[in-house]
Amino acid sequence: MIDRLRLRDICVEAGNIALRQWPGHGHEVETWDKGGDSPVCAADIEVDGFLKQELGRLLPSAGWLSEETGDDPSRLSKGLIWCVDPIDGTRDFIHGRDGWAISVGLVSSGRPLMGLLVAPARGEVWTATAGKGARLNGQDLVASKRATFPGSRVPTHSLAEEDKDLTMVDRPNSIALRIAMVADDRADLVATLRWGFEWDIAAATLIAREAGAKVTDAFGHPLNFNKRDPRAFGLLVCAPGIHDAAVARLADRAAEYSVV
Repeated sequence: MIDRLRLRDICVEAGNIALRQWPGHGHEVETWDKGGDSPVCAADIEVDGFLKQELGRLLPSAGWLSEETGDDPSRLSKGLIWCVDPIDGTRDFIHGRDGWAISVGLVSSGRPLMGLLVAPARGEVWTATAGKGARLNGQDLVASKRATFPGSRVPTHSLAEEDKDLTMVDRPNSIALRIAMVADDRADLVATLRWGFEWDIAAATLIAREAGAKVTDAFGHPLNFNKRDPRAFGLLVCAPGIHDAAVARLADRAAEYSVV
């Protein structure tokens, strides 16, 4: 049985490592572009190394999948893998904004088993274990229960013309924190219509699901993890009562954008 307190301590310390380099506290951090207009910074690499070492000690049998580590295909034969984004929301991190988080998910047989988000600049620690609920700073979470699609709160900076009946709310750069907003009833809907990676969403989607949200891909199908290609097209996290309407709203765009 995994030591959940030790796991939490490891993730919190990873957040502290990042916080000590965060420009929001006046620190300077080395940054560069790793291609595809995807920024990375020295803190990403340091946190990744720390988590790989400490989580490896905590559960030596688990495989490893991280944004900042070269993929090792041996993970495909593992029953358990760590699915990690050392700093989700790097753009907010390097610009001194607080919308970033350490994201750590433990995946078992293709499904998230445990998930933690640590957002130290916000003083937030999000946790979930499959079948045992989700918590923010130790308090139980209850996801949005909205039943009417128009007016749904969406964390975004802009809305497409066909979505003007929705309501914009604060949008952190971290997709994991946006998903967590549904878990905490700060938002009703998070949807993406692009190709993304498992490490971005493994922890947060478990937190949302354990809080009572509906979690699928953009077509309304279940999510799978630890695939050979760790990408998936589209994400939909929302109040259960608006899920069907959200799938219908996205259907044409999802079919168009998913073609590669």
